[in-house]
Amino acid sequence: MRLQYLFSQSLMNLRRNALVVISAVLAVFVTLTMVFLAVVIRKVVDDNTGRWQEGIRVIAFLTDDLSVEGIEGLRAQVQSWDEVAEVTYCNKACALEEFRELFSDEKALIEVVEEDPSVLPASLRVRPTEAADYSAIGDRLAVIAGVKLVSSADETIDNMVSLSNVMQAGAVIAAVFLGGAAIVLIANTIRMAIYARRDEIAIMKLVGAGNWFVRIPFLLEGAIEGLAGAAAAVTLVVVGYLQVGPRLEVSELIKVNLDGVFLAQWGILMAIFGVTAGLLGSAVGMWGFLRD
Repeated sequence: MRLQYLFSQSLMNLRRNALVVISAVLAVFVTLTMVFLAVVIRKVVDDNTGRWQEGIRVIAFLTDDLSVEGIEGLRAQVQSWDEVAEVTYCNKACALEEFRELFSDEKALIEVVEEDPSVLPASLRVRPTEAADYSAIGDRLAVIAGVKLVSSADETIDNMVSLSNVMQAGAVIAAVFLGGAAIVLIANTIRMAIYARRDEIAIMKLVGAGNWFVRIPFLLEGAIEGLAGAAAAVTLVVVGYLQVGPRLEVSELIKVNLDGVFLAQWGILMAIFGVTAGLLGSAVGMWGFLRD
């Protein structure tokens, strides 16, 4: 009965200040939407550019007729170029392991490749001395005997990484300001609710109600506002990703395919952040009003 009373008081406070509550919920919603969206975009970029961000800007896939000596000679030749800082060799076993990681969510495709791993070529992974040299290195590799195909970090990869970095930095900065605004709005909502119920609170204290019994409805009010904003943000980003994400594949090198566990984990974190912001806003709102 006591818990039901506390929740009913929280809901009553929310109804009394509906417009201010909506403003607070929207502030949390916008803040966490930007943060969650930045996380999703960063994950997509990391999944697609992991090798490139490690400094490997060019990958030369080799023909199957190259001997061990031929591969080592080719590696030494490329290593001697002024534009090249490091060359590493990835054999077929290495290629299979990488394939398993890249397509971990496509079990049927992995099973097909595992039946005949020889379809995956060995390769040389090249890290240029200067990042801008990848184009020149790719052109030189393309005309060497024994090199079947050259893949490089072209403008699409570079633009993705740059855009992700900018969006991540922008989202963090915006989240700090908008998160602060959300906390202030929630605090303002709580202060208005306390002021509206000041006579009732005074009577409750006179008849022996404890301070925490008085505070809990206001804490619940802030938590509900934060949770509502977080739930709306998570719903928007997840639904948007499921509807739009697969259509954003701009080349065969780029996949937009996140697993449900990742989305669920970050969705829960966003909910926790929202509730925490609500509780913090409530604590700020009660400061100086409901002291022991």
